Amino acid sequence: MNDTQTSMPGNEEEWKAKLTPEQYRILREKGTEAPFTGELLHETKEGVYTCAACGNPLFSSTTKFDSGSGWPSFDDALAGAVKLISDSTLGMERTEVECSRCGSHLGHVFDDGPTESGKRFCMNSVCLDLRDEKDF
Repeated sequence: MNDTQTSMPGNEEEWKAKLTPEQYRILREKGTEAPFTGELLHETKEGVYTCAACGNPLFSSTTKFDSGSGWPSFDDALAGAVKLISDSTLGMERTEVECSRCGSHLGHVFDDGPTESGKRFCMNSVCLDLRDEKDF
């Protein structure tokens, strides 16, 4: 483990102690923050977005765009950073995005992005931390 990653709890009680109630609800219970409320929605600083639960690098700020959806959106994830899982909850067919390191829920990815990738990784702000690129 390098200094950009944090230690991971071994069970859900430890996750509850580590995370804020809102982070736990979203990251561990697959919740969603209200649209247009996330702290990182309009963030324009350069850097690397990491998993708020474990510090795993997820997205480069160069892939962030304003999707108008109310959540921070990215057109691509860093190689190996996320797992994509079929999600048919709420009567919809979607693709859930999880952190590949700790398995925490981050958001969903859709095939309606405006860039060459055609992807829109729609993430919850509370699931992300923005770190300086030189930390990696």
